Amino acid sequence: MKLTLRAIAYLLRYPDAEMRLHLPEVRGVLDTEAALSSARQCAIVALIERLLSAPDMTVEAEYIEMFDRGHRTSLLLFEHVHGDSRDRGPAMVDLIQTYEKAGLYLHPEQMPDDLPVVLEYASSQPADEARAFLSEIAHIVRVIYSALVDRGSAYACLAAAVLELAGEKVEVVALEQEPELDEQWTEPEVFGGCSSAGQSKPGQAQPIKIMSHVTNAASKSQSTHQGVRA
Repeated sequence: MKLTLRAIAYLLRYPDAEMRLHLPEVRGVLDTEAALSSARQCAIVALIERLLSAPDMTVEAEYIEMFDRGHRTSLLLFEHVHGDSRDRGPAMVDLIQTYEKAGLYLHPEQMPDDLPVVLEYASSQPADEARAFLSEIAHIVRVIYSALVDRGSAYACLAAAVLELAGEKVEVVALEQEPELDEQWTEPEVFGGCSSAGQSKPGQAQPIKIMSHVTNAASKSQSTHQGVRA
């Protein structure tokens, strides 16, 4: 189980040339430990063969499209639970402390709730404890699995393997509708947008508002205060 968890974590990494160079070794580890069912093993082998045979740009673009563009397939577990709420920060700190108690320290660029990192930690624990830990995150992994199945991704077999190792049922669950990418990145209107209330239509006379006269000294004073506030 330990080596299989590390193999799954490795397969969830960004598939650059260096990563794919070691895929035959990963396949050998999976065959040697034989911790997964034959059906799951075959699906993972098919994924490995796909990563090895497809053009570099194709597999890298597919990975980005699958995991970096969409909430439901995100490998950051706390994104599924806490989103961008304030609860995410304390949860991150707790997870980092859990790793450090086990003698594991993150690289500065690693996120503690990244699924590959979580699996690496689980692989360092005794089998029973690892299985119990994986069971605690099974509901999140099941969502990721369901989203990958929904999108027809070959990576779904890896999420399924995590559930299998946790002793959990591998099943598709109902998913909330995910907003379109353009909708997610839409900027909110500032002050409700520009209002056209009170404006005349083209060709009509434009109303003029008469303002009280302000002395130059007062104008300069007002500008100074505005500059300080800015």
